[in-house]
This record gives sequence, C-alpha cells and structure tokens, in this order.
Amino acid sequence: MKLLIGSNPWTNSSVSRILRVVAYSTKTLSRPSASPSSPPDTLNIRISRSGDPKVSIVPVLNQWLEEGKPIKQPTVQVIIRQLRSLRRYKHALELSEYMSEEMKCNITVGDMAVRLDLISKVRGVDQAEKYFNSLPQGMRTFKVYGALLNCYANHKCLEKAEATMQIMRELRLPISAVSYNVLLNLYHRLGKHDKLDVLMQEMTDKGIKHDAYTNSIRLNSYVSTSDIEGMERFLSRIENDVEITMGWHPYLIASNAYSKANLTDKALQMLRRAEQLVPQGSRKYAYELFITVYANLGRKGDVYRVWELYRSLGKFFNSGYLCMISSLVKLDDLDGAERVLAEWESGCSLLDTRIPNLMISAYCRKGFVEKAEAYTKRLIERGVIKEPDAFILNSLAIGYHMDGQMAKAVESLRAAISTSSSGWKPNTGTLTACLKFLEGENNLEAAKEMLELLNVKGHLSIDVYDKLVRTIMDRSADVVPSTRQKDTVKLLMKKVQ
Repeated sequence: MKLLIGSNPWTNSSVSRILRVVAYSTKTLSRPSASPSSPPDTLNIRISRSGDPKVSIVPVLNQWLEEGKPIKQPTVQVIIRQLRSLRRYKHALELSEYMSEEMKCNITVGDMAVRLDLISKVRGVDQAEKYFNSLPQGMRTFKVYGALLNCYANHKCLEKAEATMQIMRELRLPISAVSYNVLLNLYHRLGKHDKLDVLMQEMTDKGIKHDAYTNSIRLNSYVSTSDIEGMERFLSRIENDVEITMGWHPYLIASNAYSKANLTDKALQMLRRAEQLVPQGSRKYAYELFITVYANLGRKGDVYRVWELYRSLGKFFNSGYLCMISSLVKLDDLDGAERVLAEWESGCSLLDTRIPNLMISAYCRKGFVEKAEAYTKRLIERGVIKEPDAFILNSLAIGYHMDGQMAKAVESLRAAISTSSSGWKPNTGTLTACLKFLEGENNLEAAKEMLELLNVKGHLSIDVYDKLVRTIMDRSADVVPSTRQKDTVKLLMKKVQ
C-alpha cells in the first residue's frame, strides 16, 4: 500500500473543503491486480481492506460467494481471531453471526464463547447476558462461563463477576488459572488490593499453580500503590521459588515501577535483565514493550536499537509500527516517525487506521496542522478512508485551536461530533475554546447547536444539556451575569472529561 506523504500544502484548506472532497469522492480500495508483487486475492485480504467499522462486511462475503468461491468454517474462525486482535470487534461479530446464521455451520462451544465476548464489546453487557441465557444449559461449559466472567470483568461489573465465579465453583467446573486471573485483574483495576492475596491463596489451596500472569497482576498491584518495597519482596520471593521459571515480564514491571519512582538506573538495570530473558517466540511482543519503556525513559538510542532487533525478526506487524511511531512522537522525533510511517505504507497489506490516525494527531499536537491536512487529503485520494472520522476531525480541531484558527476549529469539531459514536469524547480544552469563541462572536445559536449535537450523540446527559441550553438562552437575553457563563463552561468541562 502506497500512501506517501506529499509535500504540497492543502491550499486554502478548510474542514468544509475536506467534507466536499469526501462528498464527491467515489474512490474505494480496488482489488489487487494479478501481478507478482501483489498479495493474493483472498477473503482475508478483502475483509482487511473493509476497515471502516460503520460499513458492513456482509457484502464482501456475499460477493465472494457470487464469484463461486467457497467460504469454509476454519477460514472464518481464523479471520475472526485476526479481527479481534485488531480490535475490529463489529466486523468480527458480523462474521460470527454470518457463520452460524447464513453458513449454517455447526457452532462449537468455543465459537459461542467468542461470540459472547464480541457481543459484549459491540452491544454491551445486557445483550451479552441475553445471548448467554439463550444458550442450552448443556452448552454452558466452563468456556462459556469463562467468557461471561470476562465480559463482566471488562465492564467492571464486580458483583456480577464474583457471582459468576461462585456459580462456576458450585457447578464444579474445571476453573483454570485463566478465570482466577480475570477476577484478580478486576480487583487490581478497581483498587481492591486486599482481595488479591485471598484469591491467590484459594488458588494455592486448590492446587492451581500461579502462572506468570498471576504474578504479573500482583506485581502491578504493588506498582499501582507505589509500594516499591512490597514489589521488591514479592519479586525476590518468586525469583527464589524453585517451582517458578522466571521470565522477562516481572523485570519489565519492576522497570516501570522504578521509572515511576524516578529511579532511572534501577529501571534500566531491570530492563536489561528482561531483554536477556526473552525467548524466541515472545520477541515480537517483548520488543514492542521495550520500545515503549525506553521511550518513556527518554532513551532514543535504545528505542532505535530495539527497533532494529524487531525488524530483524523478518516479519512486519502493524502493532510494531504503531508502537515505534508513537514512541518517536513522544521523543519529538517527527522526522523519524515519518520515515517509519513511509516504511509501513510501502510494505503493509493489512490496513490499521490507528497508524495514520496517530500521525495526524501528532502533526496537530506538534503544531503542523497543514501536514495533517495534507495527509488526510492523501488518505482520501488513495481510497484508504472514505471520509475523516471523528478521531481525525477531533485532531484537526485541536490543531486549528492551537494555531489560532478558531473558525476552522469550530467547523471541524462540529463535524467530529456529528460522525462520532458511543464512547468517543471531544478534546475538553478545544471544546471549551470553541464555545468561548462562539460566545465572543455573539453566535450563541451555533453554541446551542453544538450542545444539541453532543446531546443527540449521547455525550451529555439530558439534565446537563437542559442547564447549558437554558444558560445560553438567558445569556442571549442579557439577564445572566458573566459568572454564570463561567459556571456553564466549568460544568461542561467536568461532564466531558
């Protein structure tokens, strides 16, 4: 995929021009031509190019069948796993449903567990529970209960997660360390550190060995409470436990702990020890983490050193490029980030929109909004995206705000809100600046429209929305003092943070 960054600025650019380009663009990613340098035309490749989560992949499946090409269940299962790894949960769920409802495949318990997890991520806990309750009692194995436990943990439903674990105990299901780790991790995320040792003791009493993930959760718990001494004691204990094979990950966690405590020398010592213990099969994942930690420590030389080790693996992964570009941006090495981006563009076959989105965000936050405009335009022209999504538009709004182009910031932010989905939030500082700008322009109607958009999209509660609109209406009648206007901005900032 070629997406070279052009040097030409986007002359007379504006968000309205972006949207005009989008409205009249009919370009889409074309099917690869049959040349030796092109990847094969597989179902996986076609689905990977349907990266927009708002666009269904069912037409891609139907077209594949219309061309007389079969779709086999093992192939679908592999693609679902890949989509999940890329966080394309909506498309993975569509495939899961297509496999059972259109292909009429014999769905395994594992398929049910995966589908339960996907429903939870795409449609929420209530729909996941509804699907679980629809399953025959005999199909509710430890895999399905484990998936339900994981759903509750992901949504921080502590009581439901604990109740599910208790049901699994009462049914005498073969609970593994994986399920215990899910609950342990939930306790850690919720700050219930006192419950960790109790649950770990239950594992010991039942003869369930603490695995590397169990120990990592406990170490991270010490780190989150800034208990360096507790972390060192626990690390020493597992180092001296003859039943535990020490891997590299505990030392990486210790490195992060020392880094947060500004103990840089100890952090580097732990990081070097971790590097020496990485097995061949874990190097991809480990190198990505090492790059991030070295960047946090400001060690640019080590970032590039580990990147070369990563590239020497002979395989190129989107996650690695995402990690490297993010780290170079953090180190203010935009030139290096652009070089890595160009390498990714010239060699990748699976689209991951997080990578171009990251670069656009970096340009905007670093004061290069014209580069962000040019790159966004290039993505549209190449058919990589059909239109700027809420993330890109929000990034552009930040860039315009930082550059003092408030009219464009307002226009871009309004477009971002219009195209946003559940879970998205605007940049608080830019939103506040846009509302203040509209107030200064005596364009209170436009401010009200922006609030209405936030309300319609579910980013404001009805009560907060009503209070803000009433304040704006009172302001237009010149009956509310300026302190009330300031309170409105504070209220809005608190709500969207």
